Amino acid sequence: MLKNLHVKNLALIEDADIGFSDGLNILTGETGAGKSLLMGSVLMAMGSRVDASMIRKGAEQLSVELVFDEVGEKALSVMNELDIPPEDDGCVIVKRTCSQTKSSCRVNGSVVALKEMKKLSQALMDVHGQRDYETLLHRSELLDILDIYCGKDMQHLLDAVSEKYLVCKELRQKIEEESSDTASAEREVSLAEFELGEIEEASLKEGEDDELETLFRRMSNYVKIAGSVQKAHDLIGSDADDNAGSLTSMALKELLQAAEYDESLSSYAEELRTAESILSDLQMELGSYISSMEFDEEEFARIQERLDLINKLKNKYGRTIPDILSYAGSRRELLEKYADYDAYMEGLNESLRKAQAEYDAQARKVTALRKKNAPLLQKELTERLKELNFLTVDLKIRIGETQPGPKGTDQVDFMISVNPGEDRKPISEVASGGELSRMMLAVKTVMAGREDTGTLIFDEIDSGISGITAWKVSGALERVSRHHQVICITHLPQIAAMADHHFIIVKSSDAASTTTDVLPAGEEESVSEIARLLGTDCVSESSLKNARELIEKAGEVKKADKLPYPA
Repeated sequence: MLKNLHVKNLALIEDADIGFSDGLNILTGETGAGKSLLMGSVLMAMGSRVDASMIRKGAEQLSVELVFDEVGEKALSVMNELDIPPEDDGCVIVKRTCSQTKSSCRVNGSVVALKEMKKLSQALMDVHGQRDYETLLHRSELLDILDIYCGKDMQHLLDAVSEKYLVCKELRQKIEEESSDTASAEREVSLAEFELGEIEEASLKEGEDDELETLFRRMSNYVKIAGSVQKAHDLIGSDADDNAGSLTSMALKELLQAAEYDESLSSYAEELRTAESILSDLQMELGSYISSMEFDEEEFARIQERLDLINKLKNKYGRTIPDILSYAGSRRELLEKYADYDAYMEGLNESLRKAQAEYDAQARKVTALRKKNAPLLQKELTERLKELNFLTVDLKIRIGETQPGPKGTDQVDFMISVNPGEDRKPISEVASGGELSRMMLAVKTVMAGREDTGTLIFDEIDSGISGITAWKVSGALERVSRHHQVICITHLPQIAAMADHHFIIVKSSDAASTTTDVLPAGEEESVSEIARLLGTDCVSESSLKNARELIEKAGEVKKADKLPYPA
């Protein structure tokens, strides 16, 4: 449910903060007051294009923030995909900002891509303007309506049929690729034989490159190592009197003499004696190391040649020896495949036949469930359309066959006649804009309780209607609001009278600026606004009386149908 809408610095809107509630939320206002701006702000937050020219004059950026609570499973699933948890209180905060140079989208403070913002917003809200009603003209939309009506069983079947479809698609692509170019396959086999032979001939062992690098580094620096070790040996002990061993012995002699007069120095003397012993041992070990040192030019050349070979293979087949061996494994598998190519292709074709059979079985289950539910949806839609004051309703939901796809093998048409004596035709050939909006409302009324989206927004739902039809539409909106939060922008008093929560959009001006505000209407403000919507030149006692009568009648309509439509 949309809990709050905060719009800042959007054209005429300087700072509007609107707190919505459950039930039917109605927004009204004079022509030009800013109703389209408010609708536009919601679409911006949902990820539609933002034009920097819409930033209010004198402001650096515009922002739109939507706060939702009681979030449904569909939206929570998208949040989980984005790895963004709801707030501690369960709220989801969607924010869009735009300056002259950049635009940003955030969900609960985390930056998200525009397409991710759109996906989440569509799970949180269902917005219907004049263009959105035209989705009923598309077969894919009609198919989705029927599938949602079929319930959760259909979703499980669609998941399965989509999975099987992808398996079949991947297998067909693989078979096509394998069959398309025999010459290319021969070249690939020849190359694989050469590469595998080159790798196998090298007889690589894991870790040998590290060992060889260590040996190579040591032998490359033989002269430097020998010189340094010899110098270290001489500094520890040599014929000179200033080596470490001699100086340590002299220091020990002095400490022992002093210890004869101060026993506390004995411990230092012992430590120095240990150091003298260590130096003596170290000198002997370094001498042995020097005696053992030798340089084998043939061994050095062998190591260098081996390292050059390994590095050459690394440049061609992988960064490490395990990578090279893994690549060799893939080449071996390729050669095994082509060694018995006919059997390999038969295996692919058999896999495709099996996957196709599984897909067909799932698709038949999908079709069966659609055909089972189509008459039920047809009956309910017919009833709802009649209640929305169509002259006549002759509706047939026709399920035909189409190319296999991720949703099965069906295409759906809503064949309808809404005028006596006319044959049924697809909605796209029959419905006007005003009729489409009522048809969409009929769909939403039937689908109430079945869809997971918490908030429905209707704009221009009242286009081209008046009188008794307006009452029918207002009643349908009220029924939908029992299952969803409904926000409706309208200019019809019959719809405004049905409001659970009424907001008035007002525009005010002074010498310096023009501002649009959205104000919650109390009982008297609502009566005055409905009186204005009735079309009188001025709000008089009689128009106020008519407005109160409309509100009373709306209350009677609500009471007359206490139970929602079956869900």
